[in-house]
Amino acid sequence: MTTTRLPLFPLNTVLFPGLVLPLNVFEQRYRALVRDLLAIPEDAPRRFGVVAIRDGREVAPTAVGMPDPTAPSLTGPAAGFGPDPIRAFHTVGCAADVATIRERPEEGGEDGYEVLATGTIRFRLLSVDASGPYLVGEVEEMPEEDGEGAGALASGVLRAFRAYQKQLAGARERTLAGGQELPDDPSVVSYLVAAATVLDTPTKQRLLQAPDTATRLADELRILRRETALIGRLPSVPAAELTRLPTSPN
Repeated sequence: MTTTRLPLFPLNTVLFPGLVLPLNVFEQRYRALVRDLLAIPEDAPRRFGVVAIRDGREVAPTAVGMPDPTAPSLTGPAAGFGPDPIRAFHTVGCAADVATIRERPEEGGEDGYEVLATGTIRFRLLSVDASGPYLVGEVEEMPEEDGEGAGALASGVLRAFRAYQKQLAGARERTLAGGQELPDDPSVVSYLVAAATVLDTPTKQRLLQAPDTATRLADELRILRRETALIGRLPSVPAAELTRLPTSPN
């Protein structure tokens, strides 16, 4: 088993391969991470790992979104993630390659950064090192396998997704690609639909860690049909992500 070490950027969302990730970096630990990325030559990969944070009630000492005003301030690379940070994260994540880093001046403090990155490949998080200025994970890459019937399933998912969009947006329906042709590669379809469908973080995480493309697409087909039927029966459906309290300290 070949493993590698990746700086970790935990988020309260799931990143999929091929999807763009904009980040507004302001915490000390993540500023240190970005500074180290900037030290890498521009012609070499500037890569970090994104892992989704589990529900905050599993890792925080107080209720979600309600910090204890009497508790000491949390600092350090593992702040907010408990004594064993890996327990705070979903252990299948996505590597991200940096496209651009722009320094953003901050009043009365250190400068922050605006980072634009793209998801590349899934990984399994094996361990977390909290000894440095930011968390570093030992990770094993997870290649994407097609699985049986991925091509036919991708076609069905695209049809179901268009129906979902029409139901969600009515006559003002716009396609996933803004009117352009959608991809026909099954794995690309599976990740694009997973990212674009309104789902909560646990469901998106389940899609990310599916054992192969066909399994992910089959799950998406069930989800899209269910959500489309649900939207058709209700006057309005709140976005799943907006109904969850924020748990990320980022």
